[in-house]
Formats: sequence, structure tokens, C-alpha cells
Amino acid sequence: MNVYKVVIGLETHCELNTKKKVFSNSNNIYSQSPNTNISAIDLGFPGILPVLNKESVVKALQVAIALNSKIPAKLTFDRKNYYYPDLPKGYQITQSKYPIGEEGYALIDIDGETRKVLIHDIHLEEDSASLDHVGDSTLVDYNRAGVPLIEIVTEPCLNSSSEAVAYLESLRNMLLYLDVSEARADRGQIRCDVNVSLMKDTDTKLGTKVEMKNINSFANVKDAIDAEVNRQREALDKGEAIIQETRRYDEITKTTHRMRDKVESIDYKYFTEPNIPDISLKIDFISSVKTNLPILPYDRKKKYLELGISLVDANTLVRQKDISDYFNQILGEGIEAKTACNWIISVVISYLNKTFTDIKNLSLTPKMLSEVIKLVESSKISGKQGKELLTKSLEDNIDPIEIFNKSNMTQITDIGEITNIITKIIDANLNLVEDYRKGKNVFNFFIGQVMKETKGTVNPKIASDILKQELDKR
Repeated sequence: MNVYKVVIGLETHCELNTKKKVFSNSNNIYSQSPNTNISAIDLGFPGILPVLNKESVVKALQVAIALNSKIPAKLTFDRKNYYYPDLPKGYQITQSKYPIGEEGYALIDIDGETRKVLIHDIHLEEDSASLDHVGDSTLVDYNRAGVPLIEIVTEPCLNSSSEAVAYLESLRNMLLYLDVSEARADRGQIRCDVNVSLMKDTDTKLGTKVEMKNINSFANVKDAIDAEVNRQREALDKGEAIIQETRRYDEITKTTHRMRDKVESIDYKYFTEPNIPDISLKIDFISSVKTNLPILPYDRKKKYLELGISLVDANTLVRQKDISDYFNQILGEGIEAKTACNWIISVVISYLNKTFTDIKNLSLTPKMLSEVIKLVESSKISGKQGKELLTKSLEDNIDPIEIFNKSNMTQITDIGEITNIITKIIDANLNLVEDYRKGKNVFNFFIGQVMKETKGTVNPKIASDILKQELDKR
């Protein structure tokens, strides 16, 4: 069997969450009621004049800058001509000659290594309408027509389905951090076209690429790539030629199926959109957009690793911007990074996952959590008591310090009291003292009994030190 190198390029389409559509004054709101957010411009009536939405340009620029792209000196639009029922004008206003971003890159972590995914271009365009197939009929919903859309095109630089998904997850997270899109696949706000080709290790030229369009989930992207790689590998092993074509992925059979020949750019007969004049992108304008960018996931993760957070925990913290912001606020309260991370993951994220709650709706503020952590660090309560306090606070939506003050919750730190408790426990388990002398691991048993007797309210370090002293005396 021949050995092949897999080469993958992705074209990711993402709708922008602007208030209005990209070339009309129609509301850009997701609605399940068809044909409610439309205008004559969206429907492609004769004589229409598109007007560019500045908000869509700003958000597209944010993405281009975040992806380290070259920004053009001017903004131009082109017509991409083709007929399809979901394209009322018979052409799409897009960017061909001068996209809003070129020659960028995204950094991703895969298998413990940092990879650079090369971005060919990012262009701003209008989305098409959507088609609903009902029985033998097809219905057109124009709500989506004219929604601002960015298409992010990579170079053919990915080599596995795992790399492709890692890039897509990183890209989606970046879009959410920028707040340019909700990026919900179930609403079609982010979707992906995949180009796959195979080449022998000895080849210097890329193999014939096959495109799979509009894959609507990252899991399906992975499965579609794997299925198409297997199909092409089997065909090449049989000596069959790979045809440049567009295929679709069948989720049920886990196979790809031919749809049509691949259309080349020349077939779209691109020409400059005559109704939208060129717009200069001044350096001051671009700089203002760049200045207002938030710190993005990759940079935050890098900072967290420098603070001593493990890679796994850093990935957990940056997975959602609101959780990362929460963590940063706790650091601002003077809590050490590893300590803050442990409490967030063990208490906050655990509670969010258990109750399916969004952190935006959490009653426990970063300041409240910080105050509880400080109670534990000052030995006023134990770690176990701290978790119990936070659990009750989360369940009852009450400030944990208020609960602490009312319950008179304190940690046992009196050396005499702790010594008496430990002495009684040792006297009740004299047979294990002999095991301790022989070097057997019974220390943890005694600690467990101390915690049980004190219901977790004893200071664990003091208890451990006294227990060792008392056992060594015996």
C-alpha cells in the first residue's frame, strides 16, 4: 500500500452579528419566522442601490487583524455571478481582487506543539437566502439574504482531520472573544467548506483537490475529511484518477457523494461592483480598530502558562471568554494564579457543568470567591469548609461571607484541643501504632479519622504536624 500525505484547506464562513445587514437597512436578527427581516435590496428588486454597513467593515477588520493579516489600502467589492434559487439578484456582492485581509496566520496547539495555520485571505460578502426542502417542494427564506458574512480561507497547509478541527475550534473561540459573531453552527452562523487532496511523499506537486461544501459541525468536518481521505486513498491504490469535483458528506453512511464538477473562478465572471465606490482604509482608522481588540485566547493561554498554570488547566480557562475574565478578576484581587485556577475549576466550573448555568448568571462574584479563598489561606476555615461555604452560596444565591458570619464557622487551630483529639484516636487504634513503627502507610488513616472526628474543621497542617509528633512518641 502506498503512503500518502494528506493536504487540507478550509474555507470557513461566519456571519457577523451587526445590527443591520451588510448592504441594506434590514435588521440582522436570527428569526424562525421566514421572510420577516427583508427589504427590496435583499430581494434583488430592479434599481436597488446597496449601501455598505460600516459596522460590518469594523468587525471584519477585527478578524483580519486578529489573524495577523495584511490590510489593503482600499476597500473594494466585486460581483460574483451565478444563478441559484437562494441568490435573488443572480450575483453575490463579495471581495475578489482586494480582500479585507491577506497572508495572515493563526497559531494553534496540537499534540503539545504550536502550529502556524496560514491564512490565504479573509473577505467580506453578503450571505445568500436559505432553502427549506419540504417534501417535493423547496421554500426560500430571505431572512439570511444580505447578512454580513466573512469567509476565512486557509492555505492548503493542514495535514489531518485533527489539525483541521483544532484550527476550527481555535478560530471559533477567537470570533467569540472578539464578539463579532455568535458562531452557532445550529443556526448556520458558522459553516465550513473542506478541500482535500492526497499526494505521495515523493511528489512535489499537490494532488487533485476535492471540495465538500457547507459542513455544519466540527464533528462532521472531522468525519467528512476521514471519509474522503479513505475514498481517495483506495482510488489511488487502484490506479484510478481523482476528479476535481464538489461532493457532499452523508452523516448516516459516513461517506462522501459526488454532486457536480468543481466550478472555477473564471466561471463566476467576476467584475467590480459598480454601485459601491472604492473606500480608503486610513491608517488611523485601522489603528483604532486594533487598539480596541481584546486580549485573545492564545495570548491569554501563553500568559497563564507563564504564571505556572498547567496546559490542561490553561486550555480550560480560555475555552470561554467569560470564564477567563472571571479568572483575571480574581487575580486582580491578589489571589495567586494556581490557587485561583484550582478554586475556579473545582468549584465554579464544576457547578456550571452540573447545573448547565452560564457564568454570566452566577451569583458568586470574583470578589466573593476571593474573600472565601482568603479565609482559607488565613486558616480561619479549612479548604473543606470553604467548598461547603461556596456550595451553599451558589445553591441559595447568598453572599458566602454573609453565610460565614451567621454560621460562626471557624477552623480548629487550638493546639491543645487538636492534641486531645489525636491522642484519643491513637489510643483507640493502638494496633496501628505498631504498623506505623514498622514503616507501614497508616498515617493517612489517622488523618482521615481526625478529619472525621472534627467534621473537616481542623487545620490540616497543624493536625498533620501534631499527629506525627504523637505517633513518633509512641
